[in-house]
Amino acid sequence: MSNKRSWTLGLFVIVLVFGYFIVQFLSSTQKIGYLVEQMEQSKAEDTGGKHVVLIAQEVDNPFWRMVETGAKEAAEQLGMKIDYMGPIRINPGEQINLLEKSIAAKPDAIFAQGINNQRYKLLISQAIDQGIPVITVDADEPMSRRLAYVGTDNWEAGERMGELVVKDTGGAGQVGVIIGSELADNQQLRLEGFRSVIRSSQGIYIAAVRSSNISRLQAAQQTEVMMNQYPSITSIVGLSSLDAIGIVEGLEATGRTDVSVYGFDDLEETRQGIAIGAIAASIVQQPQEIGRQSVLVLSEFFKSGSIPVQSFTKTDILDKNNLKASVSSP
Repeated sequence: MSNKRSWTLGLFVIVLVFGYFIVQFLSSTQKIGYLVEQMEQSKAEDTGGKHVVLIAQEVDNPFWRMVETGAKEAAEQLGMKIDYMGPIRINPGEQINLLEKSIAAKPDAIFAQGINNQRYKLLISQAIDQGIPVITVDADEPMSRRLAYVGTDNWEAGERMGELVVKDTGGAGQVGVIIGSELADNQQLRLEGFRSVIRSSQGIYIAAVRSSNISRLQAAQQTEVMMNQYPSITSIVGLSSLDAIGIVEGLEATGRTDVSVYGFDDLEETRQGIAIGAIAASIVQQPQEIGRQSVLVLSEFFKSGSIPVQSFTKTDILDKNNLKASVSSP
């Protein structure tokens, strides 16, 4: 009787989980359909200005909303219209779907994040063949026919992180690294830039590298696993925006208070972590400037047909000292 009850409960849980994913899939599909309808309507109502599609990695992610803000502000000044869209949650398959549907709507240009995917590369080629320029933002798709990349110099950002950690540790100790994705071009460049500095400094080395899959929860879980396997780690670096927050939670679960945490970007929770000392520092990108520069580069292409292959935006270091300065400034 007990076994039958357990089997029934297990089946019920499986049905619930399956139902949840079906609902999520239908919701995402409906959302994509709505976004594409908006885009097609905007195209139909176009009054002469350039119509540009911006495809985010995640539609309501604070980083991407700032990219949207910068792009729309610049576009308004230049008489362009930006249609902003993206998956509800990070999903490369939906990014591919949105790129395909965007091309079908025949906008004047597309801004899209590189995702290191062969199908994506083919779609970019398809857009170029149809006379639709594609500019990658935030993460590049360097082996594609994209027109240009606008965003952070991710190798240099990784180097800055390495220099920061070496300085703070005195060039000694074991370091753990959490990256957002093992496939994303920007994450790999940050990791290699970081590694290049660590390799050149004797006495400090990387004990382990784990992926969070752009998930705060997975960053926490990977931190726990890492600390159990390598208890001598004294610093952990997160190379995507949610990693540092997850790392802090993972360290709390292991009871470790002697590990320095370094992150990426300046989400509000990252700032809070820096303020209370849970996070030592963060390498901060300029998403609003990325959006603005993307529009300016595109405008130059429309005018002259010639633009640089890469346009890099700067990064800054956010720590407790300049956090106080930013709070106290008028």
